[in-house]
Amino acid sequence: MRTPLLLAAIALCLAACSDPEKERIKQTTKATYDQKTGKLTELTYDRNKNGKIDTWTEMDGSRPVRSRSDLDEDGKLDRWEYYDDKGGLVKVGFSRKQDGRPDAWAFSGPDGKVQRVEVSSTSDEKKIDRWEYYENGVLARAEEDGNGDGKPDKWETYEGGAVKTASMDENFDGRPDRRLTYSGGALVLIESEPDASGAFRKSVQVK
Repeated sequence: MRTPLLLAAIALCLAACSDPEKERIKQTTKATYDQKTGKLTELTYDRNKNGKIDTWTEMDGSRPVRSRSDLDEDGKLDRWEYYDDKGGLVKVGFSRKQDGRPDAWAFSGPDGKVQRVEVSSTSDEKKIDRWEYYENGVLARAEEDGNGDGKPDKWETYEGGAVKTASMDENFDGRPDRRLTYSGGALVLIESEPDASGAFRKSVQVK
């Protein structure tokens, strides 16, 4: 005859075996608490549901502060999520260099689509040197800061995913000095020598 303890153990085993999803969550969702205050400081998570922890979320009690993820599980972080004081998602960071450090941060519009991306060539979110603007999830225009003064000195417009125009401020006075126009990926027009109003006085067709 089976004892009640043995029957209980078998029941627990069957419950775990019959619900692998609950077991996966149990194994990959782990909480860390501050030893002095007892406040929750971190939660782990299996984002791609393959049974391995790939996301670590910094917590301030019940409020998420920032998440770090290694979605391809290559040992390097590839996604960062930042939250506001109410726990709402503010921006998502990613690594264009794929070196485990964020160097670009995406901001979404009311429709949930990417509206703006800020890029730092030095992987420093306080030193942004490229700003990309999207319409309906498609890159429409961009600005760059080439001399590191915090102000744009290059402006690009896009059409169909390709550069349409590129304007450069070569003397760093805040206004374009030269503009290149492209068609089908090929340079077709060079404009320069702007007047006081910013209109280009010299135009050269490229054949």
